[in-house]
Amino acid sequence: MITLQEVRKNEEVEALIKGAQKQLDSLGYTEHSHRHISIVSKRAGDILEKLGYSERTVELAKIAGYLHDIGNCVNRTDHAHSGAILAYNILKDMGMPVEERTEIMMAIGNHDENTGTAISDISAAIILADKSDVHRDRVTNKNLSTFDIHDRVNYAVTNAELDLNVEERKILLNLTIDTKLCPVLDYFEIFMDRTMMSKYAAKYLKIWFELVINDTKLL
Repeated sequence: MITLQEVRKNEEVEALIKGAQKQLDSLGYTEHSHRHISIVSKRAGDILEKLGYSERTVELAKIAGYLHDIGNCVNRTDHAHSGAILAYNILKDMGMPVEERTEIMMAIGNHDENTGTAISDISAAIILADKSDVHRDRVTNKNLSTFDIHDRVNYAVTNAELDLNVEERKILLNLTIDTKLCPVLDYFEIFMDRTMMSKYAAKYLKIWFELVINDTKLL
């Protein structure tokens, strides 16, 4: 069976990750490289593991999380769709069974809030993991005077924790935002669609999504 460790060692995957970040750097986007994909991979796996899913399903979620942004190497537009096809073919070449690579393709193809939605347990976990990674470490632009709203909001977030309480069937995104850098309202201006997508993804997993910012429950 194909594992995350094998996927991480795949030269084609590594080249696509580097190419994706090169393109996003040119566009002035936040970081979508090894830091981000590793966090998404781990969080997605952790969510399903805590909810009692099989070891193999957890592993597939980790693989999907690691590969979910490789489509940025093609173009930022429709990156979820192109990334899904790229991942499917890479995993096919690696010998992954069609049923497994189809699950991963569907999860990657539905992780973007503009075109996707939770359509499986793995896709729901990927959405929650991906949309919760808001943090100043993702800002590659070091010149604060040139920050756009995405840079400003991400840079203002000094802590972001995603915590799943299995007993209460609740998943909590707890953010600390430096309001000297960015008002909380700006967060909702650019992340409302992602927040609602996360809420629906949690519902798909039969859990409740809550958002807390600076110790205040907002959702």
